[in-house]
Amino acid sequence: MKIDVNTRFVTLIGKPLGQSFAARMQNAGYEASHCNMVYLYTEADNEHLGEIMNGIRYMPGFKGCAVTKPCKVEVMKYLDDFDPLCRKIGSSNTVVKTAAGLLVGYNTDGYGALRSLKEEGCRIKGKTMFSFGAGGTGRSVCVELADEGAKRIYICSRSAACEELCKELEEYYPGVCIPVRAADEAAVAKALAESDIVLNLTGAGMSGKEDSTCVDKRFLKPEHICFDATYNPPETRFLREAKEVGCKTINGLDMSLYQGLRQIQLWTDGECAPLDAMRQELITIMEERDK
Repeated sequence: MKIDVNTRFVTLIGKPLGQSFAARMQNAGYEASHCNMVYLYTEADNEHLGEIMNGIRYMPGFKGCAVTKPCKVEVMKYLDDFDPLCRKIGSSNTVVKTAAGLLVGYNTDGYGALRSLKEEGCRIKGKTMFSFGAGGTGRSVCVELADEGAKRIYICSRSAACEELCKELEEYYPGVCIPVRAADEAAVAKALAESDIVLNLTGAGMSGKEDSTCVDKRFLKPEHICFDATYNPPETRFLREAKEVGCKTINGLDMSLYQGLRQIQLWTDGECAPLDAMRQELITIMEERDK
């Protein structure tokens, strides 16, 4: 990639970052669309986050940054304004620096999942969802689903996180979010029986945890649409067993793609939309890892 005085930069902040594919995916997109931008990595935790954000604010070449664990919540302290959904989610994975030097927070994780579901023909409005996971990803996806008009969202976790998240979201979406403890098999089974779309928004089944799953397949039914935020491996145990039951399955590849595309649109005011190049780069990365 050509770097000159007009090159603009964005960086991913978080730790660890060795597993991230974001730079390859986004830089492939910039190159394909002839956009003079470069995506970098800044491996750091919350200890020096304030200084890093201050640097981005005052370095002329930076358009903003992406944010991942463990900084998504902490970064909110250093922002000047927030997109309305970002404020409801309570964390930011995308920061845009305006022409006036203000830092504005967005969260594109939920957008990526929502668009992935809709591209697969899934209707959200009036439907009942079951989310395994009440952490950062679960929070952002559930807010997007509720904002899209989901009738009910069962949010399941092993800890009190599901109750805490539902309590927070009650302010914005009264009566929509219902907590379910994972240990309460009867409640899980009942909620799943009522659900149209089942989402695994936990780390169960990801690389290194391939033998784990979020749910016993006896609770699944062929009518379920099963979505997993993981795309490495491309088919988790949850999706494999859901397919055996007869469910439609969707992995997290397009979620990752669409959330990254949305970031680029925010940083470039919609000028860059290199979807095909980014998709091909992600496919290439996955093929390389399978060899």
